Amino acid sequence: MKFNKWTLGLAAIGVVSLASAAKAEEKASTVMTALSSTTISGYVDTSAQWNFGTGNGRLPDYKFGGASKADGFNLNVVQLRIEKPLDEAEWAAGYRVDLWAGPDANVLGTQSVFSSGSSDFAVRQAYVALRMPVGNGIDWKIGAFDSVIGYESVESGNNPNYTRSYGHSIEPQTHTGVLASYRFNDTLSASAGIANTVGPSINERAHGPNGGTIEGRPDWTKAESYKTYMASLAITAPENMGFLSGSTLYGGIVNGFTDSYGDGQTSYYVGSTLATPVTGLRLGAAFDYLDIHNISGETYTIAGYASFQATEKLSLHLRGEYLRDRGEQKFFTFDSSDPTASTNPDRALGVTATAQYDLWKNVISRLEFRWDHSLSGEKTWGGTDEVGPGSLRNEWLLAANFVYKF
Repeated sequence: MKFNKWTLGLAAIGVVSLASAAKAEEKASTVMTALSSTTISGYVDTSAQWNFGTGNGRLPDYKFGGASKADGFNLNVVQLRIEKPLDEAEWAAGYRVDLWAGPDANVLGTQSVFSSGSSDFAVRQAYVALRMPVGNGIDWKIGAFDSVIGYESVESGNNPNYTRSYGHSIEPQTHTGVLASYRFNDTLSASAGIANTVGPSINERAHGPNGGTIEGRPDWTKAESYKTYMASLAITAPENMGFLSGSTLYGGIVNGFTDSYGDGQTSYYVGSTLATPVTGLRLGAAFDYLDIHNISGETYTIAGYASFQATEKLSLHLRGEYLRDRGEQKFFTFDSSDPTASTNPDRALGVTATAQYDLWKNVISRLEFRWDHSLSGEKTWGGTDEVGPGSLRNEWLLAANFVYKF
């Protein structure tokens, strides 16, 4: 082994031994080898919003929206990703850590039960990735990871639209547990996992302590063995299906404990992306259904998506969504015990149109118009008080979104 002159000089006067220096050099080399396959990436997400009219106390209650972003300029979030992806080795190992900083980190809600509150910082994902050489290879995630269901990503820049759908808002988001994924062939793949709770709080338990009470008692409502289970299945159209090649059909289910209601819940999801014979045009659809076990009512959404790549830089995106949210389980509420406190009507329509033009390298720049309409006649939006009565059946939003990816 070769040593530098400084190491040889220290050895000559007895400060270090060549044997210990060799071990140190070997350890340093091992560390550098491990770091050489680690990547650092992320993005900075910013926006500007104009909510038409006056009175932003009560706005449509989709995730990562709300009065705090209305009529002003926003830093949404900064994500830093540190990752060592799985390589082609049979017994491959790696990891991923996604860190969030900014106001959206508080909405993410992954702070553990030991956290004293929001702080504009959160861990989105942090897991060890492993592969086992069984069949085509089983890939494992162990730690905190994104949910297995949903059409839209928690990352705004990965979605066709800037604002999130109602469907995304009722889906589970982050789990702490173990997830196994297996690809049978180019057409069929599946995932299955077990976690502590539906989430998103990291390391939360179904048996407590979850930081809340139910009817004056600690909400330790389940046995220590009670866990959350999840599964998903994806079917991809093969190349011999012509223009349908690459289209996907996806379904999934997540069942487990939710601290929000002190009992179990089940989330069902079916979604699809469809290639078309029209160059640059893709269609999508998503259905989300939420069942809270100990509360009567129903919450579900049906959404349709269309994306058209008009030019190399210009793409157009349209989303239409129907929301049904009724009964005691009414999801979009400030107080789950008071259905009249809802920020959304029993039935609502959301229409979102987005134009994206990639003018700068590595930058997503888009302009979005959104219209939310009460289909049930309820005036739940508007006003200046978050808990006061609303005065509007319609809400309009114009937003500009800029995301730099590095």
